Amino acid sequence: MTKRRFSRRSVLRGAAAVAAGAAASTVASPAGASTRPSVVEAAPVTDFLDSICVCAHMGQGVDDPARVADALTYTGIRNIRDSDNVSAAFVDGLISVHQRTGARFVIVRSGPDEAWLADQLEASRRLARAGALLALEGPNEPNNWAVTFGGDTSVWDKDFTPVARWQQELYRRTKADALLRRFPVFHSSEAGGSEPNNVGLQFLTIPDGAGTLMPAGTRYADFANVHNYICRKPAIIDNMAWENASPDFEDWIDGIYGEYGMTWREGFPGYTSAADRAALPKVSTETGWATQGTNSLTEEDQGRLLLALYLSQFARGYQHTFVYMLRDDPVQGYWGFVDHDYRPKRSGVYLHNLTSVLANGAGAAPGGGLAYSISDRAPTTHDLLLRRSDGDHFLVVWSERAIGSESVTVHLAGPPRQVEVYDPTSGTTPIHTLDAAKTVPVTLTNYDVRVLRVECAAASR
Repeated sequence: MTKRRFSRRSVLRGAAAVAAGAAASTVASPAGASTRPSVVEAAPVTDFLDSICVCAHMGQGVDDPARVADALTYTGIRNIRDSDNVSAAFVDGLISVHQRTGARFVIVRSGPDEAWLADQLEASRRLARAGALLALEGPNEPNNWAVTFGGDTSVWDKDFTPVARWQQELYRRTKADALLRRFPVFHSSEAGGSEPNNVGLQFLTIPDGAGTLMPAGTRYADFANVHNYICRKPAIIDNMAWENASPDFEDWIDGIYGEYGMTWREGFPGYTSAADRAALPKVSTETGWATQGTNSLTEEDQGRLLLALYLSQFARGYQHTFVYMLRDDPVQGYWGFVDHDYRPKRSGVYLHNLTSVLANGAGAAPGGGLAYSISDRAPTTHDLLLRRSDGDHFLVVWSERAIGSESVTVHLAGPPRQVEVYDPTSGTTPIHTLDAAKTVPVTLTNYDVRVLRVECAAASR
């Protein structure tokens, strides 16, 4: 994670078709049609907020912990992935950030050896005791950095056995540790797709009959881990974030299909069932799009796209999405939510607005859902239903139309509700308030997001 290097990658073997219609919560309807409202189960808003993560470089001395804490407080980002350092001073710095912000951490290394494995486990124990550990993670992009285990070193185009043995040992030691066993283990990033020999890194646990060089039953991780960089096209296209999060799509990304379905380098089979790929516990530990350099975006486009990215990843089953990266740096690149002087870019402002609107109250979130439907939706219209601890719902509706606009209508079942409509690109106060709404018209333009706070019906409180 020192400087972003894209995978050594063969030509992709065709793009799998994606049903790029509605989000997981509702079904697309033809233009002009109105669907009958049905109850949709809501996810706790805290789960979505916890999925909002970022990569930082405190471990390399690039980012300052105190100023990182300020940036986290402003943006509402919950978790950080940092790298290449397990020193006591570095861990102390992470704990200080946690104490100020509540942020939790995962530490990763590019090109680890066995000594690093022991040190990573001890640093993770210190974070766990402080309440600051999110997860443990295997080697970063072993197709770019060699891994050493048992005196053997991996060779990117010949042998990933040391990578497999390192990852297996990380999992074994973590689950044997009384303190660490409750924390998830993330797989090695890009290892499955790029493996030159079939050591089974395209699985979390190697199943019987897989025909891999490592034996059946070998356990590697609790979560699949991809680097599905959304910036592999020269410009934003329709449904870019939605397709980027698909378990079936194979085009510009290192996604679930190419890493865990049919590996992109050698075509080794993994989870060949679409249903199995969709159900995989998964995280993305790097993704994003820079605002300077080749194929860069404007700050406005980056800000809109990254909101859609977080929403689409969560709607399609990613528990955590780490955008690369928190802060612009002339060496690392201009990928950040804040600039080199820690001033928020548009992406930082828009994320601040979204997380501020969704900020959860105290107490446990109640169960249940909301009966609604969306008519006149286009294939680029998506939605996600969240619930707050006070029983109110947030219905997030977003467009992934690259050019042009679309107008939809949200239909609410039951008694009229108070509905507040927010636009994260304009601020944290409602742009509309409807006191007794059964329908809510929404117009979206160019990767727009709208958040509808729907007041809980009195009978359900």
